[in-house]
Parts: sequence; C-alpha cells; structure tokens
Amino acid sequence: MNLRIVLVPIALAVALTAQAQIPKDIAVIGMVLEPPGLDPTVAPAAAIGEIVHYNVLEGLTKINVDGSVTPLLAESWATDSDGRSYTFKLRRGIKFHDGEAFDASDVKFSFERAKAEGSTNKAKKAVFDNISGIVTPEPHTVILTLKNADGNFLFRMGENTAVILDPKSAGGAATRPIGTGPFKFDSWAKGSAVTLSKWDGFRNAPAVKLKKVSFRFINDPAAQVAALLAGDVDGVPRFAAVQSLKQFRDDPRFSVEEGNTAGKGILAINNKRKPFDDVRVRRALAHAVDRKAFIDGVFEGLAKPIGSHMAPTDAGYVDLTGLVPHDPEKAKALLKEAGVATPLNVTLTLPPPQYARRGGEVIAAQLAKVGIVAKIENVEWAQWLSNTFRNKNYDLTIINHVEPLDYVTAYADPNYYFNYDSKAFRELAAKHAASTDAKERSRLFADIQRTIANDAVNVFIFNPAQVAVAKKGIKGLWASSPIFANDMAAVSWQ
Repeated sequence: MNLRIVLVPIALAVALTAQAQIPKDIAVIGMVLEPPGLDPTVAPAAAIGEIVHYNVLEGLTKINVDGSVTPLLAESWATDSDGRSYTFKLRRGIKFHDGEAFDASDVKFSFERAKAEGSTNKAKKAVFDNISGIVTPEPHTVILTLKNADGNFLFRMGENTAVILDPKSAGGAATRPIGTGPFKFDSWAKGSAVTLSKWDGFRNAPAVKLKKVSFRFINDPAAQVAALLAGDVDGVPRFAAVQSLKQFRDDPRFSVEEGNTAGKGILAINNKRKPFDDVRVRRALAHAVDRKAFIDGVFEGLAKPIGSHMAPTDAGYVDLTGLVPHDPEKAKALLKEAGVATPLNVTLTLPPPQYARRGGEVIAAQLAKVGIVAKIENVEWAQWLSNTFRNKNYDLTIINHVEPLDYVTAYADPNYYFNYDSKAFRELAAKHAASTDAKERSRLFADIQRTIANDAVNVFIFNPAQVAVAKKGIKGLWASSPIFANDMAAVSWQ
C-alpha cells in the first residue's frame, strides 16, 4: 500500500517531465462564433477572417496589430501625385497551396470578381466599385486606377475582403480555401472546429513555429472559462467572459492582456420600418439608452462610449457622446411629439455573443422606462446573417461592427440592413473620398460622423476593449484587433 503511494507521484512526475520535453507545435484557439463559410470575399462574417486571413489567404498588403500597413503579396508600391493610381510590384516565386503560381492575373481576377454584378463582397461599393482600371503590364506588376482618391486604399488592400484567390480554386473557397499563406486548410468539423496545418511551401516556412492550429467554436462565456481551465484551448484572443477575468489574472498558469479594437457596438435600427422611419423616434431610442450602465453591466467597464459609427482609435475621431445624452424624459417627449402611442411593442433580435444576449436584457429594461416594450428574440448566428442582415427582417438588433472605417459600406448604401437612405450623406462621403487635402478630409470626416449621429441612424453605444486570455508560454497572439484576424504565423510556444 505504501509502495503504491510512493510510485504514483513518481510516475506522474516522470510523465509530466516527458510531456514538458515534447516540443509545442500545436495551438488550439477559442472563438466565439462559427463562420458560415471560409471565403471572406463573398460573406460578411468577421469570424471568417479570424480563421483564414493571413493564415490561409493573403492580400497585397498586411495590417499589423498596431494598425500599420506593410507589404505582403506586394513587395512594394508607388502612387501618383493625385492619389488615384497605385502601381504594385508583386513578390516572385509565390505559389498557392495547390501548386498554382501566383501572379498579376490572380489579382486582376480577384478584383474583377469583387466588382462583378451580383458580387456579395462586403467592400464592393466602398472599395472595388471605386477601381476604374486594372492593368497588368507584366506578370509581377499590377496598376490600379481609382475613380476617386482614397487615403485608406492601402489599408483596404489589407482587409480580408481583398484577399487574392486563384481562378481554378476560387469557386470552392467557402468550404476549402486555397491561398498563399503559411497554413493550409485541413478540415472543418461543423459545430466544433476548423483545423489548419503548416504549409512547407510557404516562402518563409522556417519562421513558422506551429505545425497545426485548431480554431474551436465556443460561444458560451462559461464554456470558454471551462475550456481554458481544463486545458482544452490554449488561448481565447477575444475573451467574452469578462466577469471571470479576476480568476485568470490571479492564476499563474494564465496571462491576460487588454488592447484596442475597431468595434462599434450599436443598437441597430431598421430605418424604413415604422415608426423608426421618423428621426424623432430614433432619437428617442438613443435618449433612452444609458451607455455607462450598459458598459458597466455588460463589459465590467472594459469598453468606451461612442456617439457615432467610429472607434476612438480612428484618426479624426470626434467624441459625440454628448450629442444625444441619456435622458428618459426627453425620450418620452420625442415619442409623444412623433405621435407614437405607448406602450410601443417592438422586437429586439439578439445574436449569440454575450454583449448582445446580456446587453439585450439591459437595453430592454432601459427602453421599458420610456414606454417601449422590447420582446427579445434570441437567434443563432446563421439566422442573424440570413434574416436580419440579408433580408432586413427586424425592428432592433444589437451588434458589434468590427470592420475598421466601414462607414461608407454601412451608411452610403441604401440597401444595407439599416435601410438608411440619405442623398446628403452619400454626397458627403463622395466629397471625402475625392479630397486629397488633409485639412478638408479631416473636416469632412468630422461632418460624416455628425451626420450619422444627428440622423440617429442607430443608437451608438460602445467600443469594446479586446481581452486576450491564454496559457503562460504561448506568445504572439494579438492583444488588439485593428481588424478581426489571428496571425498564427507569429505565434509560438516558449
């Protein structure tokens, strides 16, 4: 009996020592949402980019964790004096995972596909429709001519909507993406995980330390906590259970980092559905919402209030939170002025993330105080994308728009799911895009923010911090999200 008591600890110690000596070349990353597909050029879900962007699929430029833009598939570029022509010199010797050579024809194909009638690329109107010419004078040069100058164009070329696909494999990218990145697609266990493996044909393969990466889908915050504690996942870059952060900060097995995001958390409003087609009613909604109470109750204070569809990290950001302050009495007066009888019954559609589900309860309670009864409708992500986003079948919904500088996509398109149709805003956005004068661009950008806020298109609530929780020893996970991506080629175990 005593012998067994002595032998068990020795056996465990030997096993643990052996385990510690095994090289760590696998990482399991937790994600909140499962994407509807794996082609970011045809679907809007940010979760797609979390898996494939920079890992499987690459673009001409790369947006780094600090927001800077550097070369990727393009090794350099030059711009003409009026900011309308970009000449990209492409890297040589690059291949796709299936052995096809990468050259200028792939860039031309990908961008013409994004521009084509019927394209569902999220950046079609804002980026690709602005490209008036695509010329490939030789296999490693692409010249892009813009209708209007765009000071953010190089940044746009680093977003996941601008990744480069090969004509032979593009049609199957939603289920089996084939790119030029450091990892190739392995498998997708629906409802569970997507697995990638290191691609030895990558141009800088020796620098990539991980041989396999799995992205596990865990949308329940409590389950994220349990998975980390059990060792089932190695890190959750966008950790949802902020109420459990103290537990991980106090646990020496884990590291916790806080960073910035480009997120704009909003109570989105269907602007064409009565009575929300009346700006007074939309302003009433905005006055009814207490941003601080929402942020304290949902994020434990780990977010900043916003007053328009911009993040505080955006260059030229204007703080408009005081434009429509929390004022329940003003909300009631506006509803009365608009001829809205209370109680006003509405439906509040909530996708799975905690900020929506928990935040929905906070918003419903706040709206109730001004005579608006919000019936909560919880939906899965695929339902939200199909019914709310695409079919625009909703009254109100809570969503965090994580794409940076997406104000043109979201507000200049009258067919976007907000149903906001403003000729004045479209003209303002066009002037901003066409301007090359820094002072004028800054002034117009401020006007853009004020126009959206004055029109109360949506109720602008929060810009969330990013909180990353990971096992001690894993290095390189992004602590901030200028875009939604996980650059796994930079991740390693120490």
